[in-house]
Amino acid sequence: MTLQQHLLNALHAALIAASVAAASAAMAHGTPDPQHGGVVQTASDIGFELVVTADGAAIYVTDHDEDYDTSRLSGTITVLNGAEKSEAALKPAGGNKLQAQGVKLGKGTKVVAVLNTDGGKPITVRFTVR
Repeated sequence: MTLQQHLLNALHAALIAASVAAASAAMAHGTPDPQHGGVVQTASDIGFELVVTADGAAIYVTDHDEDYDTSRLSGTITVLNGAEKSEAALKPAGGNKLQAQGVKLGKGTKVVAVLNTDGGKPITVRFTVR
């Protein structure tokens, strides 16, 4: 094999490695880390963090690590504590936060949040409190 063929093969290998790395980085959204001490889930490529509060629950919303404006979101939260079921409205609470009051969350509680966007289809997010 000539020096020119070796260089061409090395160039091809470098191009393939670079394209694989770029594709992996572009597809690696994954589940974001908790920013408020809650439980994080991803749905519709958006991050949701459920946080237990003294009077209910808060959900923080991020889109690719940027705060998502929740002022145009509405929804409901359904809480399942064993056989006990309760619901509350999710309302914008400033910035990227939604608030639900009057629900009790404890370890092992299952939570389903259904969020409505402007004209888009609802987004359903499921959590288990740890």
